[in-house]
Amino acid sequence: MMQEKLTVRSIQEMKDRGEIITMLTAYDYPIAKQINDAGIEMILVGDSAAMVVHGHPNTLAATMDMMILHCAAVARACTRTMVIADMPFGSFQYSVEETMRNAARFVTEAKVDGVKFEAAPNHIEKTRAIVQMGIPVVGHVGLHPQSVGVLGGLTVQGKSIETARKVVTEALALEEAGAFAIIFEAVPAKLAAYVTKKLRVPTISIGGGPGCSGQLLVTYDVLGMFETFTPKFAKKYINLNQLIREAILQYQNEVKSRKFPDEEHSYGMSDEVMEAIEKEFGKVE
Repeated sequence: MMQEKLTVRSIQEMKDRGEIITMLTAYDYPIAKQINDAGIEMILVGDSAAMVVHGHPNTLAATMDMMILHCAAVARACTRTMVIADMPFGSFQYSVEETMRNAARFVTEAKVDGVKFEAAPNHIEKTRAIVQMGIPVVGHVGLHPQSVGVLGGLTVQGKSIETARKVVTEALALEEAGAFAIIFEAVPAKLAAYVTKKLRVPTISIGGGPGCSGQLLVTYDVLGMFETFTPKFAKKYINLNQLIREAILQYQNEVKSRKFPDEEHSYGMSDEVMEAIEKEFGKVE
């Protein structure tokens, strides 16, 4: 029996009753369906697709067209799980109006349930504007991978008084602007737990420790499918890369040794039809 689609209210109620929220990334229909059917509450169609799917060195190569394509595939798989689109670099850094148009594209073209973007202090009003349009927004504080050039790398945020204050003030501002949840990325666990208690809305940790309302990981990290870079906070639950490699090598060996395809994996035909073809076109050795 199909379960009801989760909503902003569903996610808030989970926090209110102390139930941990689970969230993973997805970029395609098959993985999204597995996540949906497993009962994970939220999917982030992350701009990390640029790295783990398209092979770019960072997330800056993600575009609106790329993300809409991935989001649409994921949304089609999710009958229950809430799907959040990650707004890519360049889609919200300019005007409020352009940010609103791009957020609307995700909803109308990809059929997602909400959007997320790395809202620094100067983007808070964009959060407010999107919420007022009727589009749910997930905020994002701590490490902003789209700002990797300015930050000088993917570094933990919130270890100094200045950066910790920035995390707290941004989170409070995002809640006030209407964000229904806030992601804490690469933030000290004590700080994330502190802010979680200050906020009414749920917090989602990706490297923010166990004190948040929920947890998020990149699915390719969970499955052991991305070897280029593994952050400290990522946990590998299976090594699919090894299993995939073994299957490919086995296929190659069976083809070259003529073990595959065998009779089981081939289509047959009657001798009568074959004889008629040979009679018409001639036999072959």
